[in-house]
Amino acid sequence: MAKSLSQQFHEYVEKACGEGGCEKMLADYHVHTQFSDDSTMPMEEAVLQAMAMGLEEICFTEHIDYGVKTDLNCNCDKYFRELRRCRDMWGDKLKIRSGMEFGMQIHTVELFQETFDKYPFDFIILSCHEVEDLEFWNYEFQQGRSQDEYNRRYYEEILNVVKKYNDYSVLGHLDMIRRYDRNGDYPFEKVRDIVEEILRQVIDKGKGIEVNTSCFRYHLPDLTPGREILRLYRQMGGEIITIGSDAHTPKWIGWESAGVQEELRELGFNGLYTFENMKPVRHELAG
Repeated sequence: MAKSLSQQFHEYVEKACGEGGCEKMLADYHVHTQFSDDSTMPMEEAVLQAMAMGLEEICFTEHIDYGVKTDLNCNCDKYFRELRRCRDMWGDKLKIRSGMEFGMQIHTVELFQETFDKYPFDFIILSCHEVEDLEFWNYEFQQGRSQDEYNRRYYEEILNVVKKYNDYSVLGHLDMIRRYDRNGDYPFEKVRDIVEEILRQVIDKGKGIEVNTSCFRYHLPDLTPGREILRLYRQMGGEIITIGSDAHTPKWIGWESAGVQEELRELGFNGLYTFENMKPVRHELAG
């Protein structure tokens, strides 16, 4: 006899947390499933894991990177069909939000605008995964540039994009270039001026930034973005902030969310945000 959905759920709880369940966490707003080219995780499996981990909300933010991935981008029609199916099954137990991670470059803005206008998104992460159609993870972008050159060029691209494009919710993993820097940790003071310009655009337009907890998975020495950026954002009046695991497999969903909330409180933040219909919803930080 096939197991009921309720049985499946309780088995996930016991497997992930033991019979006592898990400590409550609020939300994971950066998750990739089978609709992203670098994940095979079924959306329903992610939903079950999110409930097992005690999350109240999850947002599926699949990859779209026009200019680089071409046929590997998320199929939004299939994505929304599966999202609706999961909501029908589990929506009374978990808020399931529709999202996307736009890996945007200045020359691809119009393509992303067309996608955004076509679908009912709750949340959009605006990220920078490549510049001039050259990706970071394979070091094509960094090749032939000095450490100063590729760091500044990275932030310049983000600044140009946020000046032009407005239909997003938060900036994703703002200092991600640090993960792909073979020349060592680049001093924040060397890019503070341009990061401050980016944050001013974000704050003035009522947008936010995320804390991406993949920093723990990659054993980075700082949060993503780093504490200096988070502190600057708060000092400048920034309030809207989300937490996302950037999970591509079930075990990372909700990873370090509770600990990051404690860090945010220490950095001066008072609230955490989720999104519905592209509008921010404020929650008290845990603890």
